[in-house]
Amino acid sequence: MVDMQIWIYSLLSVTIVSLLSLLGVFTLGIKEKSLNKILIYFVSFSAGALFGDVFIHLIPEVFKNNTTIYTSIYFLLGIFISFLIEKIIYWKENHTSSILGNKIKHFVFMILFGDGVHNFIDGLAIGASFLVSVPVGIATSIAVILHEIPHEIGDFAALIHGGLDKKQAIFYNFVSGLTAIFGTIFALVLSQYITGINNFLIPFAAANLIYIAGTNLIPELHKETQLKKSVIQIFTFILGIAIMYGLLIVG
Repeated sequence: MVDMQIWIYSLLSVTIVSLLSLLGVFTLGIKEKSLNKILIYFVSFSAGALFGDVFIHLIPEVFKNNTTIYTSIYFLLGIFISFLIEKIIYWKENHTSSILGNKIKHFVFMILFGDGVHNFIDGLAIGASFLVSVPVGIATSIAVILHEIPHEIGDFAALIHGGLDKKQAIFYNFVSGLTAIFGTIFALVLSQYITGINNFLIPFAAANLIYIAGTNLIPELHKETQLKKSVIQIFTFILGIAIMYGLLIVG
């Protein structure tokens, strides 16, 4: 039986993550060029935080248990599922007819679908982390929140560009954000029926976070070639890792 405290912490954290889908509305008055200058440092910061969370908090928890070849399989499965989901989304985006909407571009539906799946896995990671301990759960929640800030702002801008009006973009982005809550509930409920489910959930969730940081965030950072900005990116990347280490000390 999952402790009530775990339920409260988990649902509170994942609700905050879901509410980040409303962030886009606060950027409407900011010029795109100015916003991009800020967001790129959030990307490097969140990349460091994600890697830090995985290698400082989650992976050590995996090795506390009796690791077997299945642990490696769970890691690989997590990476493969993330890869497969992205592959399907990109394939659908390139093969979906523009007849889906006269004013709304077809990629809008792909963004909402992909974001919904992505948020569900984020929620899964948060739930699995809180099942380990509250400090590990908080660390994962912070890492996910830092990643979601630039991600949700970017999605909001893409939905507007795709033909949705502001109210529609806010509503549909928020709905896709709610899937994170279902992911957390799924992880917590599953743990009550399957003994040792965390032996699967933790490496699976860790692999997904590694995939996000390594394939979505890091490539964005490599687009910056100016020395000064690159140095700031490196600093914020290290800062993200340092915060995860700090949470370990405090916890």
